[in-house]
Amino acid sequence: MNTTTTADGLAALGRDAPTGEALASLVRTITGRPDAVPAGARVEPVDYPIGTPSTEALLRVFGTAGLPSGESVDWSCFVKKLQSVRHSPIIQFVPEQIRDDFIRNMPWKLEVAVHRSDIASVLPDGLRLPRLYWISEYDDDRATLWMENVIQRPGCWKLDRFERAAQLLGQLSARRQPHLTRPFVVRDDVETRGSGLRYYTNGRVMMAALPALANEETWQHPLLAEAVRNVGDHGLREDLLDLGQRLPAVLDALDALPQCYQHGDASPQNLLVPMDKPDEFVAIDWGFDCPQAVGFDLGQLLVGLAHAGELEPGELPTIHQIILAAFMEGLAAEGMTVSEEEVRYGYLGSLLARATFTALPLEALGRAGDDDLKLFEQRVRLTRTLVDLVSPIS
Repeated sequence: MNTTTTADGLAALGRDAPTGEALASLVRTITGRPDAVPAGARVEPVDYPIGTPSTEALLRVFGTAGLPSGESVDWSCFVKKLQSVRHSPIIQFVPEQIRDDFIRNMPWKLEVAVHRSDIASVLPDGLRLPRLYWISEYDDDRATLWMENVIQRPGCWKLDRFERAAQLLGQLSARRQPHLTRPFVVRDDVETRGSGLRYYTNGRVMMAALPALANEETWQHPLLAEAVRNVGDHGLREDLLDLGQRLPAVLDALDALPQCYQHGDASPQNLLVPMDKPDEFVAIDWGFDCPQAVGFDLGQLLVGLAHAGELEPGELPTIHQIILAAFMEGLAAEGMTVSEEEVRYGYLGSLLARATFTALPLEALGRAGDDDLKLFEQRVRLTRTLVDLVSPIS
């Protein structure tokens, strides 16, 4: 064993760096070889923007191990460092009067609870969790997950993949109705209908997004003004503000619909497709651990890739029709009786509250470059697509 090489290579993990028997046990679990001896390792940061303040770091560890035969085997794992949002740099931007409430309402240990739950036995065939190797928990409200490094199948999602994902999400929702399950993390008000979406909406949408969209100076900024002019959508502001007026009634209507505990953040980025199993999805980054209106998961499934700039907004209406029908099939397969109108409202009402008012990247208005103009033009088109999809609900 090349102890120096391995120790030096894992130093970037800080106190999470395994040594001695702990490292040997980890490597043997990953490789499936009880005779493997760690021989070297390196840490690489994941090239993906961290979107949640409860994530401290995303890393991949790559290594080799020696075998008694003299051969070597490669191994890898995914390391996710979690933290209370009190440690996040964004906490300084949260108003002091709501800071404690914000910290309390962000369940930073949700993924730990997911992996310690019985959810693996509930997931329908074709949907699974990544293999978990190790959990480290610390007294300073931090934890680290060591998981399977899923090698993803390259290429864009095609319609049949969206369809398959929606069907599985429908099955999952039916299996996680409130009378069948409980939240992963028990806390105040978590079992109240729609509590997660209301908390998000009251904060990010009502206190930040809508006031910014109502401000004429926002739309007069050269970057956004040029993007709107180039796209030719001069009615977008008025339509968004009209939808904002309807938002409280929509939230009330969502709470009156059949409820399910769902994945909570089912964008394609969180439904990994393994290289060797293209019909399988590995579910990561669960969210909104509370009852939500049936159909809630379809919103992120629809908008995730377009929001990341990997799918043209013009493709969303076709995907919308396909995933709605497939989700209904998933519910029916599990014996959950609910109307298409209820699912459509749950899906589009949740999409309105969660994604429509925040699709414009107003946080980027301080920049002014060619790439930023292209981003704003794409997001103007995306926002218009979402507005048109959700406008029929009342």
